[in-house]
Amino acid sequence: MFIENPIVRGRFLERINRFLARVEIDGEIMTVHVPNTGRCKELFVPGATVVLEKREGIGRKTPYELEFVYKGKRLISIDSQIPNKVVMDNILKGKLDKFVGYDVIEKEKTYKNSKFDLRLSKKDEVFFVEVKGVTLEENGVVMFPDAPTERGTKHMMELKKAKEEGMRAAVVFLVQMDDVLYFTPNVKTDVKFASALKDAIESGVEAYAYCCDVKENFIDIKGEVKIKI
Repeated sequence: MFIENPIVRGRFLERINRFLARVEIDGEIMTVHVPNTGRCKELFVPGATVVLEKREGIGRKTPYELEFVYKGKRLISIDSQIPNKVVMDNILKGKLDKFVGYDVIEKEKTYKNSKFDLRLSKKDEVFFVEVKGVTLEENGVVMFPDAPTERGTKHMMELKKAKEEGMRAAVVFLVQMDDVLYFTPNVKTDVKFASALKDAIESGVEAYAYCCDVKENFIDIKGEVKIKI
């Protein structure tokens, strides 16, 4: 998907809180919106080159949205809304062979106590899909989560329940960067999530990881990435 609004580069200065940061743009210090409430400590470092989307709209408190961060030469998308959009777009276009053949594709559908990102259905099958964005990378290995996630653990447990009740269920890890070795759950940060993911997979829940082609105004799925549990 392309970013249609104007794009500018800046220099990251500091994160103010979960939603705001200070960035230097053309010598001017600006407060910008951060569309990712995760920690991203390895990305949001003083002096990092960032890419921002200029947005204008009624009610906006900041004119810029922080969309990408350079980690060395590696460009990483940090917008937490992007993974759902990219996966949905690729499913609608029939580009992901694991997700073809469904008549109805719906967003944010509830099952038991969870709201999953997608529900695909056809006459004789319901398929729940949960999408997780991945921005944490160490030496080419990408991991999720970058902070403890009770919600993510609950999602894995309820995907397992859906599978046990005869539905199809999957988790998709969208790696918001390219040139990675493999994906693995971040056991050091959240052993409960890692355990719940392993248990879900062993119970028949499908797990897929995809890396992305990332440019300063573009992101799309590039290919599948190996998962190591």
